[in-house]
Amino acid sequence: MKAFKLPAPVIAFLFFFSLLFSSCRDEVIRTRTYMAKVPFYISVAELRSQGNTVQAPQELSVPGKIYIYGDYLFISEVNKGIHVVDNTNPANPRFISFINIAGNADMAVNSNMLYADNYVDLIVFDISNPAKISPVKRVENVFESQFIDKAKGLILGFKDSLITTVINNSYSGRHKQEFDASPNASFVGAGSYGTGGSTARFTLMSGNLYTVDNFSLRLFNVANPREPVYVNKINIGGGIETIFPYENKLFIGSTTGMHIFDATNPSAPVKLSTYRHVTSCDPVVVQGKYAYVTLRSGNFCQQGVNVLDVLDIEDATKPKLVSSFPMLNPHGLTVTAT
Repeated sequence: MKAFKLPAPVIAFLFFFSLLFSSCRDEVIRTRTYMAKVPFYISVAELRSQGNTVQAPQELSVPGKIYIYGDYLFISEVNKGIHVVDNTNPANPRFISFINIAGNADMAVNSNMLYADNYVDLIVFDISNPAKISPVKRVENVFESQFIDKAKGLILGFKDSLITTVINNSYSGRHKQEFDASPNASFVGAGSYGTGGSTARFTLMSGNLYTVDNFSLRLFNVANPREPVYVNKINIGGGIETIFPYENKLFIGSTTGMHIFDATNPSAPVKLSTYRHVTSCDPVVVQGKYAYVTLRSGNFCQQGVNVLDVLDIEDATKPKLVSSFPMLNPHGLTVTAT
C-alpha cells in the first residue's frame, strides 16, 4: 500500500496556521484591578518624623471605632487617624477636621485630652477647642506588640495600594502582578470621660487609662490628663479583644472567655475570675448584676458560634450563665440607662 503524502503547499499552510493559533493563544490575557492593604516596614524614627497633623475634613472610607465626648463624635479611620464630628445637631452632624495618626486603632478622652495609639506610641491631643486641636504629649514605646524588630526599631505597616493582576492564558500559565501605591497610601483623680463602645480597647476609670492588646492589659496614670504616665503591664493570655469598665471592675473580652478584674486599687487590678466559652469573637458590656457577651464566627473566629450570652455577675468571682440567645453574626452591643 502506497503511503499518502500531503502536498508541500498544504504542509506549509498547516505549519503557518499552527504558529498563528499558538501566537493568538499567547496573547489572550485577563486583568483584574482592586484595592488592597499591602504590608511594608517602617522605622519608628521615620514614623515620628512624619508628625501628627490636623487636616481638613475627609470622607469616611474604612471607619472603625466611634467615641462620644460632649457634643462631639470621634470616629477612627482604620490605621489612618480620627475624624472629628460636631454633633451639636444630631440630625445634621458636621465633619470639621481629620487628625492624621498612622496605625491608629483606638481612642479615649479625659478632660479635653484625646488619647490615641500611633503604632507603638501613645499620643495626647488637646481638644478643648475642637477647631484648633493640637498634639501635646507623646509616650514612646508603650505598645510593644507592634514591633517587628524592637532592636532595629522596625514596625509593620500597611498601605492602601491599587493592585493590577495580569493573567496570561498561555500554556506556560505565567502570571504577573503590578503594585501601584495609591495617592492615599498611608503608613500603614477622676476626670471628665467620654463614652466608648463594646469593641473598645481603650477605657478610662478612676484617673487611669487602661488599654489592651492581644495578650496584655496596660495601665497609664492620667491624674494629670496632659501628662499620662505609663505604670504597668499585666499579662492576661492570648486572644484579648475588648475592655469595658463598670463601677470598680474591668471586664475584658477574649476569643476564649470574659475576664473580670477588680480595680478597687486602680493602679493594681486583680483578676477575680474568667468565664470560659467556645472560641469566638467576644465584645462585652455590663449593667447592674448582668454582663452581656456576644459571640460570633467569622474572620479569626471561623469556628465560633453566634449567640448572646447573659451572665449573672453578682458574685464576680463566680460568673454564671443565665440565658443564651441565638443571633446572626453579632458585631457588638450596648446598654442604655433605665
